[in-house]
Parts: sequence; structure tokens; C-alpha cells
Amino acid sequence: MQNSYKKSGVNISLANKLVKYISNLSKKDVKKRENFLNKEVIGGFGSLFDISKIKIKDPVIVSCTDGVGTKVELATKFKKYNTIGIDLVAMCVNDLIVQGAKPLFFLDYLAVGKLDFSKSKKIIKGIFKGCEISECRLIGGETAEMPGVYANDKFDLAGFCVGIVSKKKILHKNKVKEKDTILAIPSNGLHSNGFSLVRSILKRNKIPTSLTNELLKPTKIYSKEILKLSQMDLINSAAHITGGGLVENLLRSVPDSYSINLDLSKIRVGKIFKWLKRKKISEKEMMRTFNCGVGFCIITNRKKVKKIKKFFKKEYRPYEIGFVCKNKKKVILNNSIKW
Repeated sequence: MQNSYKKSGVNISLANKLVKYISNLSKKDVKKRENFLNKEVIGGFGSLFDISKIKIKDPVIVSCTDGVGTKVELATKFKKYNTIGIDLVAMCVNDLIVQGAKPLFFLDYLAVGKLDFSKSKKIIKGIFKGCEISECRLIGGETAEMPGVYANDKFDLAGFCVGIVSKKKILHKNKVKEKDTILAIPSNGLHSNGFSLVRSILKRNKIPTSLTNELLKPTKIYSKEILKLSQMDLINSAAHITGGGLVENLLRSVPDSYSINLDLSKIRVGKIFKWLKRKKISEKEMMRTFNCGVGFCIITNRKKVKKIKKFFKKEYRPYEIGFVCKNKKKVILNNSIKW
């Protein structure tokens, strides 16, 4: 019997079929949004994106890379693959806009044990959807079939996003002033952090049917609102609340000479977090593992708060949770979250 790559577990023909499918999606995307610069489609060795027509004075390129962690395991468990791609884009784009950068293009990396054409299509469609929401283009990527590294039904996702911002419009913690207000923008659920703990709890506890959909709800993308506010100079600094939780991510967006003073009782916690909290998780652990209902934060001058709120739909309208101050302690936490 002759050996072959296919017999070892790698199907090049099926991979090429997937590339052709993605390329056709890309062509439709270009026709639908002709204002986008790049008319190239997916399938080449390198991805092209023409930035010569972007009218930004003193442009600075900003890049971010991320994945979705073990949330992929729940996608496999529930056989729901159409939203995990949105999560991937969101995790990168939400980091990008912290600097005030407009997302330009996105590349993905999909690793699988055995290539499943139907499943891969759903994942890729989600990535396209995330790019559509973010107003950026999926211009390339890689699909790797890796038998022996991943089990046949397992997969992993990673992404890379590039954006652009004028040097004068870069959001930076050095713009933060004493007494600036800290605004919390609600999350729409767990987003893409803390799923190793979630999965551990699910092994020992049955989740209520009413909360099952919360597990794979795609991460909220905040780019449209944040970029509008940034262009209008309504933001001094921002923070994407991901791994490490509210406190650790906020500290990254405040100068070392300042402290943050938070009233935890003001945080609006969703049902999924309340359910998790009841599974013998301390408040400290909850806050460091999950976003606890706060997906993004804005640090701004108190006088601008009213104007900022007008840019958001009711369910994502920012609300005050604290302020920036000078104190011997880096973090002052008042009260407790209302679980």
C-alpha cells in the first residue's frame, strides 16, 4: 500500500475547496462594499491592502492579535459554530480601538484535527460577520489540518487585525487627568474570557436552560461607538475588559501616578454571572476571571459624560462606576457587587 498525505490525515483537495469558498465570499464582500480599498481576493501567497487613499494626517499603524481561548470547546460541545468567528474578530478589534485606531483588515488562523467543510464554513462566515460589524476586511488567513496534534473534532482559532489612526488622535493613558470619570459600557455576556473555569463548573453543575444561550453569545464589538467618540475628542483613555477583569485592565489605561476609585455596587451584573457566582466562586476571583457585566471602559472628563451617552443604544449606554484620583493605594474598591 502506497503512503499519501491524505492517508496520513491531511486532505489538500478539501482545503483548496475551502479556500475557494472563502475567496468567493470575499468577492461578494468587495462588490457589496466598493468603498473599501483592496480589490484583491483571498487565495494568494500574501494579502494586499492599498492604504494610499486613506486621508489621515500623520498615520500610525496599530496591530492586535488574539484568540478565543477554550470557548472553542463549548462550540464543539454544543455543535454551534456560527458565532465563534465573531468572537475572534471582536477580541482583536476591541483591543485595537483602545488606541483609537480604525480597523482596516483582518487575517485568521484556523487549526483543525480533521477538516470538516461544513463546520469550517460556519466558522468562516462568523469571521466575515465580525468583520462586517467592525467595517474591516478579511483579506487572508490560514487553515491548518493537524492530525495527531488535535483530535478529529477539535479546532483552535487565532486572528490578527491591523488598523490606522492619526498620531494626534491616539488614545493614550497620558491624557488622563485627576478626577476623570470612569464609565462602564455593558457587556452582552461572558464574551471570550474565563471559559476554562466555566467548563470546569459545567462538569459538576447543570446550567439552567434559560442560560444555555448565554454561553456562546458572541462578544460585543464596540468599534462604531468608540471611534466616533474618539474622533470628537470625547475620550481620554479606554480599556477593553478581557482576561484579568475590570481592575487589571483599567490600571493599564491610567498613568502610574494615578489611582482608580471604583464603586462596585454600581456594576450591572447579568444573570450568567450571578449563576456562576453561586458556584462557590469568590468575588475577587469573579472580578479577575470575568468581565462581570462590563465589556469596555471609557475614561473621560466629567463634563463630557452626558454627550457620550447619546452615542449608545439603551442596552449599551455607559454609566459611571468610579473616577481617577491620587492615592497611596493604586486601587480603591468601595462596596460589593450586587450579585
